[in-house]
Parts: sequence; C-alpha cells; structure tokens
Amino acid sequence: MQACPLRAVVTGASSGIGRQIAIGLARQHGSYGSAADEAVAAKFVIHFRKNLRGAEETAAAVESLGATPRLVQADICQPQQRRRLLDESWDFLGPPTTWVNNAGADVLTGEFQHETFGEKLRRLIETDVLATIDLSRQVIRCWTDDIPSGQTPPPSMTFIGWDQAPLGMEGDAGQMFGPVKAAVMAFANSVAQDVGPNIRVNTVAPGWIKTAWGETTDAYWDGRARRQSLMNRWGTPEDVARAVCYVADPDNTFCSGQTIQVNGGWSRTHPR
Repeated sequence: MQACPLRAVVTGASSGIGRQIAIGLARQHGSYGSAADEAVAAKFVIHFRKNLRGAEETAAAVESLGATPRLVQADICQPQQRRRLLDESWDFLGPPTTWVNNAGADVLTGEFQHETFGEKLRRLIETDVLATIDLSRQVIRCWTDDIPSGQTPPPSMTFIGWDQAPLGMEGDAGQMFGPVKAAVMAFANSVAQDVGPNIRVNTVAPGWIKTAWGETTDAYWDGRARRQSLMNRWGTPEDVARAVCYVADPDNTFCSGQTIQVNGGWSRTHPR
C-alpha cells in the first residue's frame, strides 16, 4: 500500500485522453480509500476550459471508482486563471502528489479547426507551450516551498508530447504539432534535470491515437495510422492513460526524465 493517498491534478480532463487519464489513475488508486473517508480517499482536480458537461461526466466516473473529485474551470492561457487553478488545487488537495499537463488547444476538430495555419500555430504555442511551461514552473515552485527535500515518494509531473515531433512529419499538421510538441518535450527533459530527485518529471508521447479527429478522418489516414504501427491498429486514449499511470505511479520512484512512446511500435516497413 502506498504511503499516502493520491492527490492528482489532470488538466484538460473533460474528454478524450485527459478523461481516460483521470479514470485510469482513479482505477489504480481510488480504492485506497473511499469518498466517504476523505482523510484517505484519493482526490482529483478535474480541470476544464469550457466543457462543463464533459468535466462532470469525468468527475462522476472518478467518483464511482472511490475517489473524490473537484471541478476547476480555467483558461490556462490567462495568467490570472492559471494562478486560480493552482490556488484551488492546493486548497483542495494540499500539495498534489501527481500533476498531469494534458490540456492543449484542439485545432483539428474543435472551434478553431477552420482558422488559418498561422492562427492555429499561435494558439498551440500559447496553450501547449507558453501557458503550460508557466503553469508547470509555478507548480514546481509551490512544491519546492511546501515539500521537504528528499520526501518519499517524490511528487510527479507528466507532460504529453508526440512521437513524431523529434523527426518531423510532412504537411501542415507536422509543421504545427512538430515544433510545438518538440518544445514541450525539450522543456520536460530540461526541467527534470533541475528538480530531481525531489520531483519526478516524465513525458508520454502518443502516436496515432483515435480521438475525435481519428473517428472522422478519411481512408488514407485510417490506413496510414494502422500501417505505421507494428500492432496494426490505432492507439486509444486508454492506451495513453496506461502509460501516464505508469510514469505517475507514486511507487515508480526510479522513473524520471523519460519519454515513453505510445504508438504500438513504429513500423519501418510501412512508413506511410
């Protein structure tokens, strides 16, 4: 049994990968206590920007697994709202044991899908890079102030990268997500060097994952996603969540500064 119950923040948890991360962590740790016994129950901050209904569904799923959720709305691109997310998380959880930076701009299927390349790139940089880095640095400062050096287990921070960012991919999507996710991954690797051993920092880098875009894409992309995986299938949000649960597990104290690719194994015989 772990030394202390899970205290987790999952940003962008109202749908898709973020929802499955919250559910996966709750399934892994919610049974440590019960919602009726808040002293030992796992607790979650379910962060969302606009999708209140989705966040409520995530919270209900987390609660059904024996954890205690709280919804926090914030646009992380706004400095004051980033700070409010931080303050409300600390007020509810105390120092979190786990922080998952999943929130990002949806420029493929959401309200921004019809914007120009430049507008989409700007949104991705503002959300996935600038806002996420600033929020993460604030979280780390609070952990450093509140948690004694050498605490066991150390708190964990996880970032979401992209398996193709280091090598690149053709097309507008590659030119947008490649540099953005490469920056996220570089930041995670760099900050891990600064905060170990008192804080663990890791990245999970998904490949072709069947989220909303994958559900509606055409036959070319469906076939390409399958051919480029040794497992000959799309990944799922649950596949990504399992990897996040692994690196974020409080008992997994020897895992830091790592990038875990979730792509079913890259097929070198069918690159495209």
